[in-house]
Amino acid sequence: MKAPLSRAPVRRPLAKLKSAAHRLRRAWLRESSAEFWTRYNVTGHRTFASAAESLAHFEWRSDQYIDYLRLMPVSGQDGRVVLDFGCGPGHDLVGFATASRPARLIGVDVSAPSLEQARARLALHGCGPELHQISERAPRLPLPDGSVDYIHSSGVLHHIEDPVEVFREFRRVLRPGGEVRVMVYNADSLWLHLHVAYVVRILQGMYAELPIREAFSRFTDGEECPLANVYTPGEFARVANDGGFDCEYLGAALAVAELADWPLRCDAIANPALEPEHRRWLLALEIDHRGLPTCGPTLAGHDGCFRLTPGQS
Repeated sequence: MKAPLSRAPVRRPLAKLKSAAHRLRRAWLRESSAEFWTRYNVTGHRTFASAAESLAHFEWRSDQYIDYLRLMPVSGQDGRVVLDFGCGPGHDLVGFATASRPARLIGVDVSAPSLEQARARLALHGCGPELHQISERAPRLPLPDGSVDYIHSSGVLHHIEDPVEVFREFRRVLRPGGEVRVMVYNADSLWLHLHVAYVVRILQGMYAELPIREAFSRFTDGEECPLANVYTPGEFARVANDGGFDCEYLGAALAVAELADWPLRCDAIANPALEPEHRRWLLALEIDHRGLPTCGPTLAGHDGCFRLTPGQS
């Protein structure tokens, strides 16, 4: 599961940074993706003293993303083979181990230290998941064809250069009737249209010279993050289709960190410096029965969640 949304200041880009130098720097950072996700993982390398402490942290963190567990459930997988793709230090593996009774629980990740942290944390819950380190360069999964019932991937695929390759591997290992649930960064979100577009670029004066998606990428997971894509639901569905999956957009989970910006919506709309696309998006938002902002029928949240099933072709 991805790192929490950060409100800590990040380094400002050099005002006169040449685009060619910027591209070279980003290319170099891609070389060290595994190192980056070893240094920064979802638990901040926290060591848990007991199963109760581990479960309390799982519940607390899940509550930071409204509707996340409804859209990306960890329950209902009794007797099934479950794969967590990009499991990191085992946060969602704890969810599956405690809310379901899977026949096999498998986690794969690019970071060996994170996998060791996952092993230690799951041992507190009396669970010994199958953990495998995979290469960021080659997405081949160390699993036989048709061996997995359910694939869970949360906050991972937007950090991958070619997710279509990964989807093809998902199709290979998925059994007939299997299902994939994916969370990726959602462009139709308060985080992009209010926090990055207004708070970061206008109020803080950061990344104002960059296109909004590049500003999103540079800010959300920090300057050193090798890659952080963001998708509209339609864009991600097309990527999934290219990988051989039918794709259903389930909705978005709304981070509490995003909701904290909601009182700034009117100020942002009234500010002439806010670009029209963001102003119009903010004007179109509605409020649901819980008093939460919605974009169309779903929450206007940062975590876009999808259900994937193998396509017919």
